Amino acid sequence: MVDLRSDTVTMPTDDMRRAMAAAEVGDDGYGEDPTVRALEEAYAIRVGKPAALFVPSGTMANQLALRVLGVPGSTVVAGRRQHVVAYEHGGAAYNAGIQVHAVPDDMGTLDPADVTWAVEAARHHQPRPSVLCVENTHMAAGGAPWELDELRAVRAAAQALPIHMDGARLFNAEVATGTPAADYAAEVTTVMTCLSKGLCAPVGSVLAGPADVIDAARAERFRMGGAMRQAGVVAAAGLVALGTMVERLAEDHGRAERLAAAIAERRPNAVADPQVQRTNIVVFAHPDPAGLLARLERRGVLAGTIAPGRLRLVTHHDVDDAAVDRAVDALAAAWDDG
Repeated sequence: MVDLRSDTVTMPTDDMRRAMAAAEVGDDGYGEDPTVRALEEAYAIRVGKPAALFVPSGTMANQLALRVLGVPGSTVVAGRRQHVVAYEHGGAAYNAGIQVHAVPDDMGTLDPADVTWAVEAARHHQPRPSVLCVENTHMAAGGAPWELDELRAVRAAAQALPIHMDGARLFNAEVATGTPAADYAAEVTTVMTCLSKGLCAPVGSVLAGPADVIDAARAERFRMGGAMRQAGVVAAAGLVALGTMVERLAEDHGRAERLAAAIAERRPNAVADPQVQRTNIVVFAHPDPAGLLARLERRGVLAGTIAPGRLRLVTHHDVDDAAVDRAVDALAAAWDDG
C-alpha cells in the first residue's frame, strides 16, 4: 500500500534503530538520562531557546504550553482550524481551564487585526486572552508555512501576550521558506516540534522556551502522566532525526506538488493552486470522500479526511517517486469512478 494518510506512519530508519539499541540511558524521572538530556539540548540550540523538554506527543507539548502560559478563566486566541482548536479533543478547556477565541485562518496565518480585536475586547467586558497560538506549518491549510514578516506582525498585534508555536512540522517550514527554525522561534515564547512525523522518529516531541517555563512544563508533564524513565531509547532516534532528516524534507515537498497537480488536473477548484504547494500536505475537496477513499484503497493507496468534504494526502520518507506515480494513477482512475 502507498500510505498517504499521514507522515506519522513513517518507520524509523536503520540509523535510528542502531542508535536506539546502543543508547546510553538513565532514569529521566530523576533527570538522569543522558540521551534525553542531549536531545533536549540539541533541540533547544536548534530553535534558539534556553531549555527544552522531551514529551511523548505533540498534543501533550501543546497542552503543556497552554497549561503553563494560559490562565484559567481566560482565552487562547488561535485559528479556528488549528490543531489545538480542532484536533485535540477540547484539551484547552479540559487541561488548562481556558476557552478558545477562534479567528479565521483559511490561508494558514492569522490576521493581525483579528488578534488586536481579541486583545482589546477585554476592555469591553469580554473574556481576557492570556495566550496566543500559531501553527507552522498549518496542516488544514495544506501545510502552509508562515512567512517571517507575517509572524512578526501577529506578534506585534499580540502586545504582551505570550505566544506558543505549534511547530509540529516546523522544519518543513524551514526547508520550504529558507527561514531558520530559530528565526521563527525568536518571535514566540514557546515552540514545539514533532520528531515522529516527517523526521521519522518512532515517538516523541520536544517543547522549548524560557528555562522557568520549561521547568513548569516539566512539573505539569508529571501531573499529566508524561514522565518517562529510560526514555533515552527513543530519544536516541530523535537525535538522529534532528541530525539527518531535515534537509531531505524537500523531497517530500516536491512529491506533494506532483499530487496537487494531479488533483488539479481532475478538478481545478478542488485543491489550492499546485504552483503554491510548498510542503508535504495536500488538502482537497471531493463530494464523496468516503467513496473516493474506498476506491483509492482498492487501488493500493491510503488517504484520509480532516473535515467534512475535505481529504488529505501527506508525503513522507517512506513514499518514493514510484509510490507517487502509483498514487497519481490511482487518483486519475478513482476520482469519478463510482
